[in-house]
Amino acid sequence: MTQPELACVSWNVHRGKGQDGQVDPSRTVDVLLSEVALPGTEILVLQEADEDHRPHRGLLDLSRIKAETGLVHAQSEAGLRWGPESHGFLGVILFLAPHIMVQDSVLLDLPGHCHRGAVVVDAMRDGRPFRIIGTHLSLGQVARIAQMRVIAQHLRRRPPRQTILIGDLNEWRPWGGLALSPRLLGQRLHGPARATFPVGRPFLPLDRIMTTEPGRVTGMDVLDGKGIRLASDHRPLAAKVMLGEAAV
Repeated sequence: MTQPELACVSWNVHRGKGQDGQVDPSRTVDVLLSEVALPGTEILVLQEADEDHRPHRGLLDLSRIKAETGLVHAQSEAGLRWGPESHGFLGVILFLAPHIMVQDSVLLDLPGHCHRGAVVVDAMRDGRPFRIIGTHLSLGQVARIAQMRVIAQHLRRRPPRQTILIGDLNEWRPWGGLALSPRLLGQRLHGPARATFPVGRPFLPLDRIMTTEPGRVTGMDVLDGKGIRLASDHRPLAAKVMLGEAAV
């Protein structure tokens, strides 16, 4: 049986604030639809997609995103968002293709001066189980280590399955430092580091798409376009992630 590949995209949308200093969520959605969430996208993880301060109101037109991409908002249930006016959890929003079956979803509060979080979704595609972790980690190294330790402790309490980590990890070192170390996580994450920040001339690999075995990242691209360079301070990251063996 051919091993399926998941088409994944991650983008920090900078709360709709473009390089011209204007906050324009409608422009963000225009660029998302025309240059980022291209046909075939199955997993889309956005960061900074809600307002920064309480009540963390949603910024983007979810109904338009669904209508034009076919992707389903994976956090439509109230318990999977920060609050009733939010679209995601502390700005992290997951969209999934309708053929991906969600089995379980959990929110993780992560430590640090700036409130950060992770969205953990157990899912199936073509009989193959996998886990998605969408997150946005802190700028500080010590905070990132503490946040990934919370994620690692959560994973140790869950049944093992291929785990795909997607998001703005704010880790500038290609090797990932201690925050992405197997010593901390208890397992190794695989995936190339590609520079995504700053948007005009990227040289820091802040955004990552990585997977544990038995999966592997089979292709990765940093997306670029006229709209992308205007709409945010990050470039989006797209990758193909091969899934492991089917469940017995």
